[in-house]
Amino acid sequence: MKILLTIDHPAWVHQFHHIVHTLESRGDQVKVVAIDRGGVGELLESYGIAYVRCATTTGKGVLQKALLLVWLSLEHTWQGLRFRPDVFIGRASPMQAFAAWVCRKPHLLYEDTEVSKFSLNLCKRLSTKILTPRTFLTDLGEKQERVDTYKELFYLHPSVFTPDKQVLREAGFEPDEPYIILRFSAWNASHDIGRRGLDVAGKEALVKRFKKYGRVYVSDEGTLPESLASYRLSTPYALIHHVLAFARLVYSEGATMASESVVLGTHAIYVNTLLSGTTQEMHRRFELLYPFQQGEDRYQKAADKAEELLADPALEQKGREKRARLLKEKIDINDYFICETDRLAKVGRKGKA
Repeated sequence: MKILLTIDHPAWVHQFHHIVHTLESRGDQVKVVAIDRGGVGELLESYGIAYVRCATTTGKGVLQKALLLVWLSLEHTWQGLRFRPDVFIGRASPMQAFAAWVCRKPHLLYEDTEVSKFSLNLCKRLSTKILTPRTFLTDLGEKQERVDTYKELFYLHPSVFTPDKQVLREAGFEPDEPYIILRFSAWNASHDIGRRGLDVAGKEALVKRFKKYGRVYVSDEGTLPESLASYRLSTPYALIHHVLAFARLVYSEGATMASESVVLGTHAIYVNTLLSGTTQEMHRRFELLYPFQQGEDRYQKAADKAEELLADPALEQKGREKRARLLKEKIDINDYFICETDRLAKVGRKGKA
């Protein structure tokens, strides 16, 4: 079987690398077409996955994004016509959905980001099957199947990932020292247009406020201010989940890192105006994630809540207990996704025998 996978964000590499290795280990051919931005190429190489680089950005601003969308759709189509896959797999990528439609091949995707409205609307029309979390807030019609899982369990379920302090020590990171992770977004995704996060002064104030609870590490998707250079999280991209697993707390403007922390049993503060069914459930049902989405004072309220959590000496133990409950309720998605890949490769674009 031949499979074409599209990657255009580091989180997608994490999500699908076990799928790629499982398919290849049984003799299937997997071609990865990647937009090498934010460390995508480095991550793919760290996992030993060969890829074709088709771009290094998805564009900035509406016009540039639109032009790149057209060009990348044609590039993905060309890659598909040359490779002749039996099935396309990935996330809600409009470029891949278009390519699969032109090639007359099935397209299977898993998506948990409701705000990707343009991508989802296109995939709803051109893709074969759309898997989403059970809590997904959008009804995508007959092609949608709700699965009781989280995207992060593709790569952080205990069946495929075990946090390892020794791996971090060998990379020069001290996991036994209490530490807090701050993750700031670049705010350049299509769903980020018109949104912004903390300015430099706000980031500096946050670091200063959290320092009394442990060492502070900053991961900035954009450009890290020079004043915070000494706080830079410099471990390799491939080790980030080991880092998250042993943190006291993760404060994130992005939903992905906040959600990754949750499934690892680390409490997360999520500061972003975007709403998702996944983050809502992680907050309301498991109390591992605390979202701050409304009001000009949301950053102040988020910092206050973070300090409240950090003051609890039993925080890590409570996180482990909450994670155990979460894992009992959610399925391991990898086997199911591969079974659907096999099925669609056999039955074709209609998705039915």
